[in-house]
Order: sequence, then C-alpha cells, then structure tokens
Amino acid sequence: MLRLEGLKKRYKTGDYALKGVDLEIPNGQVIALIGPSGAGKSTLIRCVNRLVEPTEGKVYLGEMELTTLSSSKLRKARRRMGMIFQEYALVERLTVMENVLSGRLGYVGFWQSFLRKFPKKDIQEAYRLLDRVGLMHMADKRADELSGGQRQRVGICRALIQDPDLLLVDEPTASLDPKTSRQIMRLINELCAERGLAAIINIHDVLLAQMYSQRVVGLKLGEIVYDGKPEGLKPAVLTDIYGEEDWEATIEEVDEDELEEAVE
Repeated sequence: MLRLEGLKKRYKTGDYALKGVDLEIPNGQVIALIGPSGAGKSTLIRCVNRLVEPTEGKVYLGEMELTTLSSSKLRKARRRMGMIFQEYALVERLTVMENVLSGRLGYVGFWQSFLRKFPKKDIQEAYRLLDRVGLMHMADKRADELSGGQRQRVGICRALIQDPDLLLVDEPTASLDPKTSRQIMRLINELCAERGLAAIINIHDVLLAQMYSQRVVGLKLGEIVYDGKPEGLKPAVLTDIYGEEDWEATIEEVDEDELEEAVE
C-alpha cells in the first residue's frame, strides 16, 4: 500500500504545488490522477519516489517511510517503484534489450552495469516481458528506430523488470495517437492486474481516465477535489476540477458497462 500524509511541496517562490495531500492506494489498485496543468499531478508522482523532495508530510510504501530515508536507502527503495515517463527516457543509441535491462541497474554491481553484463535470469525475464508486450522481434533494434507506442512499451518493460510494488506513470499517452493511447492504457491495466501492482497514472485525457482506472483522483491547485469511481465524473465534478466547459460531450460516450469491460 502507498500512503501519503499531509504531503506538501513549496517552491522557492513561495508557491505551493501540493497543499497537504492525504491519499491511500491499496495493492492492486490503478488510479488515474487528473486535473488541469499546474494542479500538482507530476509533482505528486515525483514526490513519492523523491525525484522531487517534499517540503512537508510523509510518504509510506508499505511500512517503509520514504521521506526519511538516507540517499543509499532511498536508492534501494526505488527498486520497488517503477517509473514510466511521458518522454520514454530511453537511451536512443542502445538496443531495446539494453534499455529494458537498465531497469536492473539497481540490483547489479558497478562493473556488471558498466559492462552491461546481466545475469541470465534477468535476460530471460527481459525477453519474457518483451514477448508479453509484443516486442520480442525488436529486441536488437536501437531505441531510436521505434515508434512512440513501441518506445512506451519498452519503458513499461524497463519498469516491470525492477519487480516493483508500485508503478508511477507520468502522462503515458501524451505523445501518442488515440488508438495507441488506448492500447498502452489497456496494457498497463492488464500488467497491473497480473502482478497485483498498485499504480498512479497522471493523465490529461478524462475519457481514458474513466475507461482505464478503478479510481479517479482529481487535483486542483495542489489539493484533492475529487476521489471516487470513474463513473462519478459528472459534469459538475469536472467543472469543479477544470472550470466551466461543455463536459457532457466529454463523458457521454462512456457508460458503466464499457468502463467495466475496459478495466477487466
């Protein structure tokens, strides 16, 4: 379980990106984090693994308090948190296989990582993951030869090979076309279900949030203004999160049966 208690982030300008967020995410639950630009979504995700240092509050992963860990203990704790980035964060000149195996760098010694000599079991797991996401045939291709959807799948494999307890996913569909976006969101849900993983997905697309999450958390100006089921995103709720707009056009396409089918 991930638990946030009174999480705050204040920048040097005095502005708060997060204003005391309390949140619990049980094992196996996929939540969509929505809200306007500047709401604090990416900051929240990065405060969890301390890529951004919180100003106040506590973050627990299971019984471990992440906010008090030393640098060396934090490095070990980050093994339990797989991160999937909007811009993929792949090493372009390396192969797909090498990029996936980079997710094991926290587990191998310096010279093994420097020489990219990984244990046989890690290589076997990398092939298994690539096969699972439909990229086995591209294992030896360079990352810069891949499409956006293929790169995101490599990023997913790299996160999963860490064998994490939690996935932190930052705008995974921002650079993808609508069909590929649905495929990526569906894949993340399937993999989380298979592994019993909790996941926080920062996403701008309300329709995808409705279709591919079990729970939606809406942020506005660093505060939670909605926490509930995807089907609860009625026009009044979306107006509270984003402001006035014709929200009926956004949500009328998805009914409860479709939501259930999308996340199964």
